[in-house]
Amino acid sequence: MEKAWLFFSWASKLKRFKHDQFTYTTMLDIFGEAGRIESMKYVFKKMQEMGLKIDVVTYTSILNWVSKSGDVDGAVEIWKEMRENRCFSTVVSYTAYLKVLLDNKRVKEGIGVYKEMLESGISPNCHTYTVLMEHLVVSGKYQETLEIFSKMQEAGVQPDKAACNILVERCCKAGETMTMTQILQYMKQNQLVLRYPIYMEALRTLKDAGVSDALLRKVNPHIDTESFGDVDACETMKTVADDDLDRGLVLILLRKHNLVAVDHCVAGTMDKNILLDSWIVATIIERNCDHQRPDGALLAFEYSMKMGIQLERTSYLALIGMSIRSHTSLKVVDIAEKMTLAGHSLGVYQASLLIYRLGCAKRPTCAVKIFDLLPEAQKCTATYTALVSVYFSAGSPQKALQIYEDMKREGIHPSLGTYNVLLAGLERSGRISEAKTFRKEKKGLLINNHHQNSVPMGEKICNLLFASHCGS
Repeated sequence: MEKAWLFFSWASKLKRFKHDQFTYTTMLDIFGEAGRIESMKYVFKKMQEMGLKIDVVTYTSILNWVSKSGDVDGAVEIWKEMRENRCFSTVVSYTAYLKVLLDNKRVKEGIGVYKEMLESGISPNCHTYTVLMEHLVVSGKYQETLEIFSKMQEAGVQPDKAACNILVERCCKAGETMTMTQILQYMKQNQLVLRYPIYMEALRTLKDAGVSDALLRKVNPHIDTESFGDVDACETMKTVADDDLDRGLVLILLRKHNLVAVDHCVAGTMDKNILLDSWIVATIIERNCDHQRPDGALLAFEYSMKMGIQLERTSYLALIGMSIRSHTSLKVVDIAEKMTLAGHSLGVYQASLLIYRLGCAKRPTCAVKIFDLLPEAQKCTATYTALVSVYFSAGSPQKALQIYEDMKREGIHPSLGTYNVLLAGLERSGRISEAKTFRKEKKGLLINNHHQNSVPMGEKICNLLFASHCGS
């Protein structure tokens, strides 16, 4: 938190950078999460004094942290202020306020807010339903809980992993096993799992109630396997099918941090076309990345490609980072392609950084392929500037200038970071006269920036990435 505040304060003094509603709201969140409510209010006051737009996102964040500090009346006042300032509520803000009211036994007010949300034409999302069901379980209304659990699915809203974990935890605290069993059945059908502490709490609750834990163990085979001793594991393995045997063995080896043996298991399952769950593959990648084992991580990635397994965005980003650090740049393109096919986006910041690092590694062809994979909305000042830097690093200043001209033809404006890259590249290439021209343009941009109220996100990211670029 202290480092975040120091960086925030340092950035506010930069002539070429201005904080906006997004950076202020991020700082508010950091103070709020740390329980520094007065500091959060101070930042909010500064935000108001700066005349920045304060939208429903900022108000919802403040409302959330004020309520968590125990000041429920303060949270209610924030809600009223938001409405008075004509910030139209969203499903997120309605749900946050609904939770504040229900958690603090203001049920009548909560019901009123929920009805108002529906009358406004805003449909509940999974989190909204979860807040309602959590309240009903705490109130001992188990039948009503299951009715909502069913109705939300009929409405096309599927309970997610977070919702199921919250409900199971609440059922444990209430000693309610029948409702828990219904939720576990849904989790089994939809391949959702419990977090380890909640699994252990559910195990104790079922044991105390004299209810079988067979369903719980089926829902959470990864946790169940981790609890095995060597002898128990061997006995269990004798009774399961081949696919389960491979999965169980991989989990035991992961638990024992025997990643070399995991590599052999992955290679064997690939040869036998045995399908492992996506979360197991993700865990293998995560463990290998944590232990700086690029070969093991890439083997798991190759397995996912062969078996048609789509991973989460975090797994793909971990693989990309590992590949860059281990100088296996050619694999980066394959990973980025699969990431795109899985429906995940690199994002402007990650894409710009990746393109720039590929340039530093003298891999311009790979950098261009990454750029080409980006959706049009992400081909902006930051990513174009990163590509310009790639060609300067490759010793091709003419190609770098061509990319810059392409950027301008697309109607994309250069930023201070762009000029930093151009000046550094041209001066290194001995093209001093061209550098002088761009230096004048940079001075003109500095003057114009003083009159701009906001800077587009692409330009802002570009400035942050290339603010201290050599030769600026």
